[in-house]
Amino acid sequence: MPVKGEDADEEIQKICDEVKCQVEEKRNEAYAVFKAVQYKSQVVQGVNYVIKVHVGGCSYLDLRVWKKLTCYGGEAIVTGMEDHHDKDPIQPFQ
Repeated sequence: MPVKGEDADEEIQKICDEVKCQVEEKRNEAYAVFKAVQYKSQVVQGVNYVIKVHVGGCSYLDLRVWKKLTCYGGEAIVTGMEDHHDKDPIQPFQ
């Protein structure tokens, strides 16, 4: 079932900028466009995010990112991604 996300803001874009290299490495692609559009978040020993990212043209990725608590370094780690999404609302990962 589609989940309506919040509009991405500067903080979410910074997370996307931080994980862009991880995504490009895992997908063996370079993205000229990597713009956060929507997100959902859940607080659990850090924050779990599902972020819809526009990667150019009509293409979007849904990223699952875990951002560690600041006291544990605050690092953002990509824990999953799906690439067959469009502008539709964020889909929960299976």
